[in-house]
Amino acid sequence: MNQPIHPVILCGGGGTRLWPMSRPERPKPFLPLLGDRTLFQQALDRVSDTNVFAAPVIVAGDAHVGHIRAQAGTGPALIVEPAPRNTAPAIALAAARLPDDAVMLVCPSDHHIADTDAFVAAARSAAGLAGQGCLVAFGIEADRPETGYGYLRRGEPMDGGYRIEAFVEKPDRDRAQAFLADGRYSWNGGIFAFRAGRFMEELSLYRPAMAEQVRHAVAKGRERDGIFHPDTTAFCGIEPESVDYAVMENTGNAAMVPVAMGWSDIGNWRALHVASVGKADPRGNVADARHDIVDGSNVLALSDGPRISVLGLDDVVVIVENGEVLVTRAQRAQDVGNLPGAKGE
Repeated sequence: MNQPIHPVILCGGGGTRLWPMSRPERPKPFLPLLGDRTLFQQALDRVSDTNVFAAPVIVAGDAHVGHIRAQAGTGPALIVEPAPRNTAPAIALAAARLPDDAVMLVCPSDHHIADTDAFVAAARSAAGLAGQGCLVAFGIEADRPETGYGYLRRGEPMDGGYRIEAFVEKPDRDRAQAFLADGRYSWNGGIFAFRAGRFMEELSLYRPAMAEQVRHAVAKGRERDGIFHPDTTAFCGIEPESVDYAVMENTGNAAMVPVAMGWSDIGNWRALHVASVGKADPRGNVADARHDIVDGSNVLALSDGPRISVLGLDDVVVIVENGEVLVTRAQRAQDVGNLPGAKGE
């Protein structure tokens, strides 16, 4: 495609499974978890080539505006949601503000992608399919039997990608192993491409009330200090729903672009440990603090000051941050968000 791709960066969620480092006042996207740049800044870096991408549009809640301005300046267009309503309404806000023929590339603000060149190549392929009227998902190469992600089953080949034959919910371990052996399954990384007008057409078809309320919220919205504020009453009346459930799993025009790009959603401490493998010692331990790990393997140890000492333990996570201490087995990392401290109790 010759026209630029319009990145739409979604800033939402609190990253509670990365407590105690991720907190409501400074959530996961705005933390430098992998390198000196925050995950949000890395998301902007990936779409900075002006030969490929237009200026990004950021959709976020009011609580994130300060972080966004501090880390991105006043350049990117910013839409502030009056209330969190999940990804379908957030994407629709951006779609309703863009020209109908604009190709949107929807990207979460808090993911890690090691291979930017592969990401850009996939974005180009996805944009080509989107220009043909498809609603396109990135199909992330599955390299392990992961139970924490949804999957896409590849269908018939298309020019630049494949039809999506099925969206599959998070599997148990045995099914995930079968998916990996099958070879037709990819992870659904939550990265999508479609024309703005096409998305609103499909949303109107499957969630007409949502589409109408978004259009109303945009029509009655206002811009102040370079920030667009949709109408609060209209937007807050929308039922929250993900883009997968509202549109992608219903459309007959779903396609996928396969990509291997070193992707991780950094959804919990175990995922961060996996993404940090390049920093691991010979026993798989990763630490950025004063530490002693003796007779231990696959330990993640992060601290903002105090020494961490681990003796004779394997597959554990130890995080010390701002007066809080987390100790968990790696396999329980998914449950950290349920702890009272992570919920602000």
